Amino acid sequence: MKLIKDRIEEIKINGYELDFGTVFESAFENYKKIALYAGLILLFFFIFLFILMMTGMISYIGIENMEAFSEKLRNFSELKEKPLDIVLQINAVMILFSALLNPFMAGFLKMADCGEKDEEFHVSTMFSYYKSPYFSNIFIAVFIITLVNMSLSTLLEFAGFNIIGSLISLTISFITFLTIPFIIFGKLNSIDAIKSSILIVSKQPLVLLGLIIVSLIAAMIGIFGFCIGILFTMPFIYSMNYTIYKTIIGIDSKNELTY
Repeated sequence: MKLIKDRIEEIKINGYELDFGTVFESAFENYKKIALYAGLILLFFFIFLFILMMTGMISYIGIENMEAFSEKLRNFSELKEKPLDIVLQINAVMILFSALLNPFMAGFLKMADCGEKDEEFHVSTMFSYYKSPYFSNIFIAVFIITLVNMSLSTLLEFAGFNIIGSLISLTISFITFLTIPFIIFGKLNSIDAIKSSILIVSKQPLVLLGLIIVSLIAAMIGIFGFCIGILFTMPFIYSMNYTIYKTIIGIDSKNELTY
């Protein structure tokens, strides 16, 4: 951890160099190693999530009321001004869901690390970050980021500044995208991870923004593969995030799953 903090302090003072082409090439090479396995995990995960959500909705609402519930959702989505209490309830559910889901999604960063080191990876490794102290730090960090993000965007939306709200939401997501890598690889706590991510992004915002945009475009190409293809191109985003962190900060050769 001392080495990580020393590196962050060095960057704070001197900044760092980042070559767009080199990072992109390294990320693509990493992606090729994990694409199929990561895509299959995403496929089965979303199938499981869909079945779980449908089962929960049917159990809670009743299959005979599903049509009426769908109509209510349609009417709600068409409202130009949505009731604040309902919006707050939806936001609360989304914040909690995101905080609980992200330790699983962090497993794709571990997969990228295993691919980089040519190490074996198991499905069970996807759940490695649900153990202490990773889970608490990821949960708190994601909870804080999502809470601030959604609160600001909701307030601005109700004030009539939808575009500004969307821009602020995207900016917060961008400047904090290295938070989870700092937790799982740098072993930082949630607050330090958020602050470190903001610092790193602020030193090279244009290059990092370009890399993130390119990775998102590459991931969206999968839509043309009968839509399901996006599940196999989406892992490129995790390969990119991993490569950016590895290039700027570096990753200890020791197993980061041990504090």
